[in-house]
Amino acid sequence: MAKQTKVELRGQLMYSVFVRNHTQEGTFRALEGDLDRLASLGVDIIWLMPIHPIGEVARKGVLGSPYAIRDYRAINPEYGTKEELVHLVDEIHKRGMKCIIDVVYNHTSPDSVLAETHPEFFFRDEKGEPSRHVADWWDIVDLDYSNTELWQYQIDTLKMWAEIVDGFRCDVASMVPVDFWLQAREQVERVRPGCIWLAESVFQDHVREMRRVGAYTATDSELYEAFDITYPYDVWDVFDGYFTGKNTLGEYICLLHYQDTAYQSHHVKLRCLENHDQPRFASKVDTEEELRNWFAFNYFERGTTMLYGGTEFAPKHQVSLFDKDDCFGDKQGDWQGYLRQLRAMKRTLPLTGDYRLQCRGESFVLGKYDTVDSHVRGVFSMKGEQAQIHVDLPDGIYEDRIDGREIRVLNGFVDCDGTPIVIGA
Repeated sequence: MAKQTKVELRGQLMYSVFVRNHTQEGTFRALEGDLDRLASLGVDIIWLMPIHPIGEVARKGVLGSPYAIRDYRAINPEYGTKEELVHLVDEIHKRGMKCIIDVVYNHTSPDSVLAETHPEFFFRDEKGEPSRHVADWWDIVDLDYSNTELWQYQIDTLKMWAEIVDGFRCDVASMVPVDFWLQAREQVERVRPGCIWLAESVFQDHVREMRRVGAYTATDSELYEAFDITYPYDVWDVFDGYFTGKNTLGEYICLLHYQDTAYQSHHVKLRCLENHDQPRFASKVDTEEELRNWFAFNYFERGTTMLYGGTEFAPKHQVSLFDKDDCFGDKQGDWQGYLRQLRAMKRTLPLTGDYRLQCRGESFVLGKYDTVDSHVRGVFSMKGEQAQIHVDLPDGIYEDRIDGREIRVLNGFVDCDGTPIVIGA
């Protein structure tokens, strides 16, 4: 794992902001008006999805994908100016939060500044035309990192932004050489000590397909050489499969448990139920009881919890990446108070201790944190069902760390009424 990684990131809360769709105005200035609310949720890190100008050639939708970037060193004028970005970051800092921005270094728009000034930086097909490795990404062209002159341009760009922001979320980081990221991290650290690095690692099937066609793709284990945090996509197929009936809860929990020994002892995983590329989580569950338990489990897990803009209102509509939309236009309920309780609970967890997960049947998950002085147990009813669940804690009365109610352990069992329980000794 990256030598500079702070294990405290396991206890952090990140909030992903799509500036275009976060407010009616879709600007940096308008976003400032929501910072107090985000701070009240206990957010530690605000991640701004790409803030750069969007290409016009081969656009998807009317406004285009923010991941089809035209100029890495400029600001999307629809969002504001560089001075307004600096002001936004200053306001984020005033509230005790950090700000990271998206880095999209696998590809650019076909009409990007680099495509015009450095055509030699791009991957080309057998006809010699700029191309890409993923056919569905037809609004972009891939960069070619075998050209080492590209490396310094990209690193210099990172150093420029590191003078303003606290870190980077790196899009499709697996498809850019780890050696590049290592060199970039070393140089950026001189500009922004403690810079945060989040990698969008990729699905297992993506790794296999890219290897099949001879394209470079790094695994999570390789990415941890350079990054602090990696995506949960290494197990996402089974997570998704649970809700479609393809996989069991036990299979998913087994993979989560395996993560803890598959990576370095101080690895940090991103823990989320949805993001801008995935369907809204509330569309996958049928009841508020299920949603309540999955929210609680997501915060209880060891790793950086991430909310995508609007998650706190349990919307079911997936926000468009390509046109003006509203992250908050489909509110199904207000979960902000509950998420504040979960944030307070997460702060009590001994996140560097021994961490284990167990599946009890196909409805319940038991989570355990153990240190010499602390023993915490989480009981999660993934379908909102009631049952008596065995916990290895001494009999007695405990205070639920989520809502403060009294929980009795009797003969080694707790009565679960369908709502999550987190207790400890």
